[in-house]
Amino acid sequence: MSDFDMMGLPDPLAKRLPDLGLTEPTPIQKQAVPHALNGRDVLGLAQTGTGKTAAFGLPLITRLLEGRGKQKPKVARGLILAPTRELATQIAEVLGKLAGKSLFIQRVVGGVGIGPQIKNLARGTDVLVATPGRLLDLVDRGAVDLKQTRFLVLDEADQMLDLGFIHALRKVAELIGEERQTMLFSATMPKQMNEIAAAFLKSPVRIEVSPPGKAADKIRQVVHFIAKTEKTALLIELLDKHRDDRALVFARTKWGSEKLAKALDKAGFAVEAIHGDRRQNARDRAIKAFKASDLRVLVATDVAARGLDIPDVNHVYNYELPNVPEAYVHRIGRTARAGKDGEAIAFCAPDEMPYLKAIEKAMKAAVEVASGRPWETPTSEEVGGKPKGRSRRSGRPGQRPGSKPTGQGGKPGRPRKRR
Repeated sequence: MSDFDMMGLPDPLAKRLPDLGLTEPTPIQKQAVPHALNGRDVLGLAQTGTGKTAAFGLPLITRLLEGRGKQKPKVARGLILAPTRELATQIAEVLGKLAGKSLFIQRVVGGVGIGPQIKNLARGTDVLVATPGRLLDLVDRGAVDLKQTRFLVLDEADQMLDLGFIHALRKVAELIGEERQTMLFSATMPKQMNEIAAAFLKSPVRIEVSPPGKAADKIRQVVHFIAKTEKTALLIELLDKHRDDRALVFARTKWGSEKLAKALDKAGFAVEAIHGDRRQNARDRAIKAFKASDLRVLVATDVAARGLDIPDVNHVYNYELPNVPEAYVHRIGRTARAGKDGEAIAFCAPDEMPYLKAIEKAMKAAVEVASGRPWETPTSEEVGGKPKGRSRRSGRPGQRPGSKPTGQGGKPGRPRKRR
């Protein structure tokens, strides 16, 4: 008998779990599910890839099945908010597998026609999985009633703040019924989250299974100190060593991700790029092909950093380091999921040294050096300009940024800001 069997889940739901690979609960599931089944509000903090969807999905489905009656038009009995279309899709798929045909689950996101969504919501739904912007569009059109919503989940709430959804969340807090159970899950806990938690949660149980901002233990993290102009060649060299493995490559901009995908395609890799300018159906097709291993490399902006639960992503490359430390944790959380091992490889150009230092400070740990030396003062060649002689670097191979070079006096240099 597993710990899931001891939780008091409905028999049909409990019997489906082994077929879905859920045999023993993860720490966040083990701690959150019992409190949620008892009707408590939950504030859950856990690393990405630790099973948060089931942590709120199991009690949500259980409680919705207990009180299910005749469906009311336009009413969403349960609401789940997610920051990105990809995460909303992922959540809806997982809940659909857990609930089977017992509950009616709908997903509403931007980037697709709103007409069919309005039509589907007319009959009401048990669970509505939505992105904040599209949800408020539907509310403004009178297509959905939130006053009778009794269960609310905010997943990856910190990412919703990062993407500028703070005003949308405040509006949802005003619209939704007060008699409800709320669960808020996040991998990090920025200061602004306290306002969100106060607006949505009542006397919550706080569950923290790992320090916010800490990466999963089974991820081996390394960094290559390399000039910006040399990054693509190194990426091709490293990818060529594991062509049969899935690899997720993160770039900072939409244009940059497209350019990089074209370079990898030219090098013979099965690759696609996903970012905010691509149509939703194109993004969905690319992710589906990546899951099916028809694509081996997926180049993405941070739109893909949250919620993509793709099995066996062995390598995550930070081709460009994010300027927000928390985004790094979420990016590399796409590997080493469900207890597996994974590798996160970062490329650091001279102008990215401040980003690396901020990431290490947030994680309270240094990233292992795989090649090169920490940058001291960038030259124009290293930030994309014309060559002007050899670059200046500080320290021995493997020495951490900011440390004093052996045999030299004075303070270590700092990278110049790009203009």
